[in-house]
Amino acid sequence: MYALYYSPGTASMVVHLALLEIGAPHELRLVDFDTKAQHDPDYLKLNPRGVVPTLVIDGRPLSESAALLMVLAERHPEAKLAPPTGTPEHEAWQQWIVYLSNTLMSTYRFWFYPPELGAAEHTPEVRAALQRKIEGVWDLLDAQLAAHGPYLLGKEFSGADLLLTMLMRWSRNMPRPVTEWPALKRLADLVRARPSWQKLYEIEGLSEW
Repeated sequence: MYALYYSPGTASMVVHLALLEIGAPHELRLVDFDTKAQHDPDYLKLNPRGVVPTLVIDGRPLSESAALLMVLAERHPEAKLAPPTGTPEHEAWQQWIVYLSNTLMSTYRFWFYPPELGAAEHTPEVRAALQRKIEGVWDLLDAQLAAHGPYLLGKEFSGADLLLTMLMRWSRNMPRPVTEWPALKRLADLVRARPSWQKLYEIEGLSEW
């Protein structure tokens, strides 16, 4: 039994998706951002940074969504969220997970939270720079998928596609959403058609893509 501390539509989304793909028994524990529950002393004992997700495994709280995806994929190889260890495909899978975490997730953090760059709101120059960086990642990934897709590993779906689609969703209100890149939109449509994605929307009460 896993326990996932989550908030709808946030970085916990990929971990929730992975649990649904695996079919493993799990409990969901809502961290209500509206009431600042992420700063509750009891939650901070589990996650001192006061962020989601936190996944409790055998009584041990772990964090970082990309890392949790990798942990779940390794604990449940039968779900095929990752290729077999020791294969070139597994190495490529690890590369994409780390790339998405290091580039998109870190940049989005600055995009959504201007105070982390020292201002209440971004200047037009900073906002434009962050937008260019995110769109540069879309350019690279769209070219990869157009040449070798439809998924990040080619013909086979993996957990890396769950992570990527969650991050694509976060662009929906940006000046140029990711759906304007054709190969990325194709991947997003494939992932959004999966039962796990549809079930998550039902459970978390999400509607907009």
